[in-house]
Amino acid sequence: MGILSWIVMGLIVGMLAKFIMPGKDPGGIIVTLLIGIAGSFVGGFIGSFLGFGPVTGFNVGSLLLAIGGAVLLLILYRILKK
Repeated sequence: MGILSWIVMGLIVGMLAKFIMPGKDPGGIIVTLLIGIAGSFVGGFIGSFLGFGPVTGFNVGSLLLAIGGAVLLLILYRILKK
């Protein structure tokens, strides 16, 4: 995936993660984008480690791995911000 694809997927994944875990979070669209992109990397790493495969593009498996990674990062972000 190219850099533009990572940004678009990160934005989508970040918004879905915030939809799954609503609440007051400092930061706006930039933090959402960064959590989504980082979540894609984390989800891909965890998926590869567990044998599910990496995040390879816009497909259901990759999207689920990326959302899982973004939700995990959002949980850690909220814990660290307290």
